[in-house]
Amino acid sequence: MHMSPTSKSRDRRRDKRAAMPLLDHLREIRRRLAWSTAALAVCAAAAWAFYPELFALLRHPLTQALRRAGRADVVLAMAGVAEPFTLQLQVCAMAGLVASSPVWLFHMWRFIAPGLNSRERRRVWAFLAAAVPLFLGGLTIAYRVMPQALGLLIGFTPTGVSNIIPVATYISFICRMLLVFGCAFLLPVFIVALNAAGVVTARTMAGWWRQILIGVLIFAAVATPTGDPINMLVLAVPILTVSSLAIGVCAIADRRRRSRQPQWADDETSPLSDS
Repeated sequence: MHMSPTSKSRDRRRDKRAAMPLLDHLREIRRRLAWSTAALAVCAAAAWAFYPELFALLRHPLTQALRRAGRADVVLAMAGVAEPFTLQLQVCAMAGLVASSPVWLFHMWRFIAPGLNSRERRRVWAFLAAAVPLFLGGLTIAYRVMPQALGLLIGFTPTGVSNIIPVATYISFICRMLLVFGCAFLLPVFIVALNAAGVVTARTMAGWWRQILIGVLIFAAVATPTGDPINMLVLAVPILTVSSLAIGVCAIADRRRRSRQPQWADDETSPLSDS
């Protein structure tokens, strides 16, 4: 069976990358990390001017939860002279990470899929067009469910007892949950990326549906701040839905790749001849 020039060129590029020395891999990682870190630093510096608005945005879920619960004995507090400065650094770094997501997602894709041909490399824009909205969508869902989660957790405070929450602890909790939800929603994009790189097929992933279902449910149970099934399903159902759509996209891509493979002509000599 004869391979097309495009397939041969792609295989040569993949073989070349596979044969790349370890130091070259490390240099590639360092270069991608340097660009991503620079973008994060620039965005974090720009966010410094909007710190009051960013802090109010992060505090809003707690304010909303306390208003719904009618609790006036829960307050945020700072301890230490340097904590306000450290808190501003933390909030601006989180804002920089979110604002620079197109840059570090781009470099992540360019590192994990270097062996694609020129036509397939153009899919990087499709990757970004899907990855950035999904990442921001995960952040939005986490932000929407956070008042309910905080209200449930604060509800365990006994009557007559004041709950003084360190601001650093609260901001760390909010940022961690936002990042967990945002990164979880990137799973479908990496499924499609691995399929485009020829690592896994849609048929293989469809055969793993039980493991994927259990894995997503376990992840959602661990990642959500409360133990109730409602918040767990709020995270698990969207991930399963977009993952199923991603497997469907992979199935279409697999079908197209099979249709482009050269077929034996009727008058072509078979490589296996009778003796």
